[in-house]
Amino acid sequence: METKLIKINPDKLTKESFKEAADIIRSGGLVAFPTETVYGLGANALDDTAAVKIYKAKGRPSDNPLIVHISNVKDMEELALDIPDIAYRLAEVFWPGPLTMILKKKACVPYATTGGLDTVGIRLPANRIARFLISEAQTFIAAPSANLSGKPSPTMAEHVYKDLNGRIDMIIDGGKAVYGLESTIVDLTGELPVILRPGCITDRMLESVAGRVELDPAILQKTPMEGLRPKAPGMKYRHYAPEGKLIIYEGNIDRVIAVINLEVEKKLEEGHRAGVIATDESLRLYSCGIVKSVGSRRDETSIAAGLYKVLREFDEAHVDYIYSESFADNSLGQAIMNRLLKAAGYSVVKI
Repeated sequence: METKLIKINPDKLTKESFKEAADIIRSGGLVAFPTETVYGLGANALDDTAAVKIYKAKGRPSDNPLIVHISNVKDMEELALDIPDIAYRLAEVFWPGPLTMILKKKACVPYATTGGLDTVGIRLPANRIARFLISEAQTFIAAPSANLSGKPSPTMAEHVYKDLNGRIDMIIDGGKAVYGLESTIVDLTGELPVILRPGCITDRMLESVAGRVELDPAILQKTPMEGLRPKAPGMKYRHYAPEGKLIIYEGNIDRVIAVINLEVEKKLEEGHRAGVIATDESLRLYSCGIVKSVGSRRDETSIAAGLYKVLREFDEAHVDYIYSESFADNSLGQAIMNRLLKAAGYSVVKI
């Protein structure tokens, strides 16, 4: 399969520029497209055969649910049953945007899309290209991140091309993703909203609308949860991982920097390539190895936006070992640590 790459200016959207992509989606093909979180790999959400193609292209386990993307709030009524009032209140505040809501699915949504679950994750993206594509395709689009399963999620079209060239029909280049982390996922099928995956819509933001919100215990587990059946993407399997071994160091930042410097020096002496995930504040305090800043601690959004890009840059440099500082596990830092822990396979050293 030859993967076609097209570039679309989000400020100049026309029906003609989306015609081929929309036709591919309607006919059961795969199109990668930008969202405000990361690039998604899209297929017709109501076509079980098309959904299976997503899993095959990514090498994704079939019990890992897909998120269905819509272009209008009212669309969720075509996909979900027994929609609670809180879903509409959250949609009013956070849609379009990086929030996915888990609801009871209607029969029209195939189990191939939901990973065998009776629930469906629904999101209305803020990215104009994404919404235009959904509208032009005249169907709903199931879309996980557009990368090989387990790899860092793509925040640019070139990341998608590197992973999926020859595996999918088309990639739409719409520029760099704004947030750089996948959407927050909240389960609305129980008595209380439960966050299944943290993201840029934080627990405090959700509480401002929903009142009490619970966190799924799997979110910040420091060890994998055995026997877990994932209710949402990213809950069970190793995700976001670079090729090199990633280790997170927790503790006093001065001690963390000192220990990482020693570890990097040791790996270099052994003949390995070693890297460090630093911040703007600590970048110059590392003495050796390939050191990259993921952003500033004074602006967690910059860290979220830079994380996957930095992980992919270490892959390009063929780094064997990557040492990372840890981050606060509150607010947006919770989402950052969730992704780092998954990427590191829960390899954490406490100083």
